[in-house]
Amino acid sequence: MPAKKALIVGAGIAGIATAIRLAVKGYQVEVFEANGYAGGKMAELEQNGFRFDAGPSLFTMPHYVDELFKLAGKEPSEFFNYQRLEIIYKYFYEDGSRLTAYADEEKFIQEVVKLTAEADGIRKYLENSSRIYEISNAVFLEHSLHRLKTYLSLDAFRALLRLPQLDASRSMHQANNNLFNNDRLVQFADRYATYNGSDPYQAPATLNVIPHLEHHLGAWFPEKGMYGIVQSLVQLAESSGVTFRYNSPVEEISIKDKKAVGIRVNKETFDADIVVSNMDVWFTYHKLLGDHPHTYPKKVLNQERSSSALVFYWGINKQFPELDLHNIFFSADYKAEFEHIWQKQSIYYDPTVYVNISSKLKTDDAPAGCENWFVMINVPANKGQHWDELIKTARENILEKLSRILKTDIAELIVCESILDPRSIENRTSSYQGSIYGTSSNSRFAAFLRHSNRSSKIKNLYFCGGSVHPGGGIPLCLLSAKIVSGLTPTPLR
Repeated sequence: MPAKKALIVGAGIAGIATAIRLAVKGYQVEVFEANGYAGGKMAELEQNGFRFDAGPSLFTMPHYVDELFKLAGKEPSEFFNYQRLEIIYKYFYEDGSRLTAYADEEKFIQEVVKLTAEADGIRKYLENSSRIYEISNAVFLEHSLHRLKTYLSLDAFRALLRLPQLDASRSMHQANNNLFNNDRLVQFADRYATYNGSDPYQAPATLNVIPHLEHHLGAWFPEKGMYGIVQSLVQLAESSGVTFRYNSPVEEISIKDKKAVGIRVNKETFDADIVVSNMDVWFTYHKLLGDHPHTYPKKVLNQERSSSALVFYWGINKQFPELDLHNIFFSADYKAEFEHIWQKQSIYYDPTVYVNISSKLKTDDAPAGCENWFVMINVPANKGQHWDELIKTARENILEKLSRILKTDIAELIVCESILDPRSIENRTSSYQGSIYGTSSNSRFAAFLRHSNRSSKIKNLYFCGGSVHPGGGIPLCLLSAKIVSGLTPTPLR
């Protein structure tokens, strides 16, 4: 009997992981990617001797990557290695104070005490983060929320009894402001809402689960950089029999008798037993299922999108010992910054700036004596703003801020530059409005309102990636692949 065929639209991290899982399960798998490379948002950029990871720069929960190698019968360390960070982040505040977030919890708490004297508050905060993770992870993140079976397990029953502890009835900022007496700690805690493109003044306090991933499970760095994750998983997929077709933009998902039966690429039809879309769910419906508007889940597709990003890739002709791999330069007025992003759909003149420097650990990412700076601010999704003007002003403000805090004229040190903005994010990765994480989490029920991993109206059509359950970011994208694999039938061998 010929093998069942699975076709995957998009070679983002979730598409690659889904391909591996389905190949191991017994499917013949082909992945169709519009770009000439795999990875989606997890791309890389090389310029003037500098290498940049173009997309996600923080690596947590590496066991989900290792799990794929073990599933395929491989030893992870033969393909993919990483190191645990001793320093997770360095934080720089506008009042001149600084906070080093050590991976060692007691060292971190002592740093907080030096800054704010709030030992009890930070301990309670980290304990609460761990508790939310314990309640939510196994039930709400690792399984589909859109089928009854998920809610009939003992774990689900226990989790439902503890739902009030998820703290979904108040905003993240309200919870953090009630816990901490120091504004700098509130700002530190509120920042985690940006990990899924949301607003701490609107998003539920359930998102206080995120620090657990860093401060308890650890932050890591792949020895070949973030793009090394993509390279190693593509290698694993190909060794498992997966075929990748690059420069092959999918034009349509073929539907017959309410079933997905294949795809069309460059006017050529490819038949399939199942189709998995790793494309943003908005574009999946409006572009690939354009002839089937009756299948659109309109309420889901009309949800508020997550924030986007403006990234400057700067080759810097100097090294800065006071900086680490991950660095945050906070805004003096966090509330005003988020009001500009969400209410005014613009960019605040004093944005919080994230600077990632992978050459701190992977020295060949920059020429000798230099550093590769990935400089990012959170910005609204693309709704037709005057981006060229906004980018020009934001660049000036960012340079002024960094130069003032680091007491160095940064502009004079830039030897090369590339820019990524919401328009190019949308064009390169088919992310609607350039939103990085699909829909925002600015409501208490956001986790339950994300698009499911399987179509309710079209049989044999599945969805993975950051725009569907359980959400954006590397770990959740990998979990979406795991959920899809669990939903698909096992082929007869």
